[in-house]
Amino acid sequence: GEQCASIVSLQEIMHYLSALIYRQNVLIGGDSSSTTTDSASPVPNSYESLEGGGYSGTSLRCSLRHLNARSEEVCKMAVFLSSALGGLGGVSELEAETLRPVNLLQERNILPPKRAPPPEPNLSNDLRKVNCSPDTFRCTLTNIPQTQALLNKARLPLGLLLHPFRDLTQLPVITSNTIVRCRSCRTYINPFVSFLDQRRWKCNLCYRVNDVPDEFMYNPVTRSYGEPHKRPEVQNSTVEFIASSDYMLRPPQPAVYLFLLDVSHNAVESGYLNVFCQSLLDNLEKLPGDTRTHIGFVTFDSTVHFYNLQEGLSQPQMLVVSDIDGNHLVKDLLNALPGMFTHTRETQSALGPALQAAYKLMSPTGGRVTVFQTQLPTLGAGLLQSREDPNLRSSTKNVLHLGPATDFYKKLALDCSGQQIGVDLFLLSSQYSDLASLACVSKYSAGSVFYYPSFHHIHNTAQKQKFQKDLQRYLTRKIGFEAVMRIRCTKGLSIHTFHGNFFVRSTDLLSLANVNPDSGFAVQMSIEESLADTSLACFQAALLYTSSKGKRRIRVHTLCLPVVSQLSEVFAGADIQAISCLLANMAIDRSISSSLSDARDALVNAVVDCLTAYRANGSNIQPSGLIAPAALRLFPLYVLALLKQKALRTGTSTRLDERVFSMCELKSQPLQQIMRMVHPDLYRIDNMTEQAALHLNDSVIPQPPLLQLTAEKLTREGAFLLDCGSVMYLWVGKCCNETFIRDVLGFQNYASLPSNMTEIPELQTTYSERTRAFISWLLESRTFLPAFHVVKDDASTKTSFFQHLVEDRTESAFSYYEFLLHIQQQMSK
Repeated sequence: GEQCASIVSLQEIMHYLSALIYRQNVLIGGDSSSTTTDSASPVPNSYESLEGGGYSGTSLRCSLRHLNARSEEVCKMAVFLSSALGGLGGVSELEAETLRPVNLLQERNILPPKRAPPPEPNLSNDLRKVNCSPDTFRCTLTNIPQTQALLNKARLPLGLLLHPFRDLTQLPVITSNTIVRCRSCRTYINPFVSFLDQRRWKCNLCYRVNDVPDEFMYNPVTRSYGEPHKRPEVQNSTVEFIASSDYMLRPPQPAVYLFLLDVSHNAVESGYLNVFCQSLLDNLEKLPGDTRTHIGFVTFDSTVHFYNLQEGLSQPQMLVVSDIDGNHLVKDLLNALPGMFTHTRETQSALGPALQAAYKLMSPTGGRVTVFQTQLPTLGAGLLQSREDPNLRSSTKNVLHLGPATDFYKKLALDCSGQQIGVDLFLLSSQYSDLASLACVSKYSAGSVFYYPSFHHIHNTAQKQKFQKDLQRYLTRKIGFEAVMRIRCTKGLSIHTFHGNFFVRSTDLLSLANVNPDSGFAVQMSIEESLADTSLACFQAALLYTSSKGKRRIRVHTLCLPVVSQLSEVFAGADIQAISCLLANMAIDRSISSSLSDARDALVNAVVDCLTAYRANGSNIQPSGLIAPAALRLFPLYVLALLKQKALRTGTSTRLDERVFSMCELKSQPLQQIMRMVHPDLYRIDNMTEQAALHLNDSVIPQPPLLQLTAEKLTREGAFLLDCGSVMYLWVGKCCNETFIRDVLGFQNYASLPSNMTEIPELQTTYSERTRAFISWLLESRTFLPAFHVVKDDASTKTSFFQHLVEDRTESAFSYYEFLLHIQQQMSK
């Protein structure tokens, strides 16, 4: 008995056993888990060996037959299991771990110490090496179920999350007269096709056999002939083709930028115009484009003003400058603009007419319109009334007016999209501005929405700094014009719903008048025909766009995933972050088409249904409690966190525009950004050491562990960093170590800390360097930098910090433990 305990506890053995027995077909008398197919099937022979064989498993079956729970038997089993789980191919150690039953009511510390990487698909090493990066392409299930019936049994959503135009450090660019595509389904050749011989390749999506063109026989990288399988298109799952004229409806358009500026009294008072003009002056030379680039300005209050700085024109025209290199006219205007409206008495806003004018001006070329708005539009087409009742901000019932009040902005966006004009909206307003209506102008023209709820250049330095940083990124980031995106998938799979900012031109073609590197998209899928004849499923996203230099390009991403026939494998391959993001998108749609309470119920039911399915089809050796497979152990936590988001919460005072903005973000951000928003990262940073630190380029980057989002983890002696993606809080406890306060924040003690600090000073101390190195490391891959707040334990900003601690109870929402009990109760109904 004693020697047994040293190997593994009885409870752990039961956990592992239940995980193993759960895969009945692998372990107990079933066939092998890999799908074998005869030669008549449409699967290339080279795919046969990809998934590894099934269990030979006879010795294990014998052992299982005699499993009487005597201690020496259990002890032998423990020894046996540790080797079985490590060595054999059928149940990898990883898969056994993802299926380990976790009793959520007992295991309180389920958060990993670091952000968990996405699950690795169970593919051969060769395929894994060439597969698409999860930062670009992620599926909610890394094991694709063979049939819709199997997917229904798991009660999990099947969908993809894409970040197709993200900034890449390495991108193979291919210039070739022939872009090789399947003649039947038009899939681009990729690493997952198979070559039957040097002259023929089989499409991995529709299985058609295609000829290899002569030009493809030459490999430009190795400068050799006769090795089509070594071409860069077949060695990389993300590539970019320089497109020929076949991919153009017209000559590639120039980069054209039009700025639409609110100059009403409200706008001038907020001071945004100074910040914008200065930012554009600083970044004028960095706007993406070439010698054909055009830039123009329109201002509006109760009327619309154009800027004609050229002689001899018969009608007013916006200022159009063909060559922006050092153009003094633009600079003169930007220097003059802030002062031109200083004494304005105009309080009205004619946003609709200004947008209509912009549409007319931009229609001949297409391009980007950037709108700055500081209030509710009150004049002309598209005027809006206030729909918000401040007394209902904390309502626990349904929230009204989440959809637009008029279809003016959507119709205008669709007109813009048809002329390849994208519209981006910067809303800087402390009053209700009906973002639910205004956002439609960006949503349907593939634009972006930015929102600064209480912007003031003097009274709100954090928002001013955030606006400056956002503009810096916005003005200089890469842009694609007149773009379309199509997603193709293996025969048998079909896409039925898209999420993001775009217009769906045909069933599977997304129209993106502009495409930017910071936008994410999501799609939902179903399985229309059985995938039993294939061991792999593939997905390909192709984005055709015009670069700011006037080149037509096609960026192609291909993702490959294994197909499985067992329910346990579907659970084992669940990607809980991707599932949570897809459910968030679905919930936003539901709250607009039906109601917020419906959307919230649907999220809770998603957890209840999935855990009930796991229980119903799982092993019989289960302790009582709320059991989830390890792969899904964070599911209830993430759903609770979603229910506490501004977009979906009830009973907590939430301004309507802030709620709608949160909904916009969940629908258009890439996965990483959504996850930081939904479940922020909390670290204690006053006691960071070099233990387990990363050493990068002469700097030491401490790696403090992630903490659960509960006030239980805070102490008055500490300082805690909360990273919510677009905002960071540094909460300083009342009794925080004075060395930290002095060496990192630059003040003598807690009492002398100001309550409105918005940055960490650069001090020449070890503590300061270490802290700044850690924060810089967190921000390394981020394109938009967060607003930063130092929060004292007694300051008013404390509330916004504490509302992110999603595991704690609030007046109107469950604590994490109460939520688990609620789920358990719903499951037993």
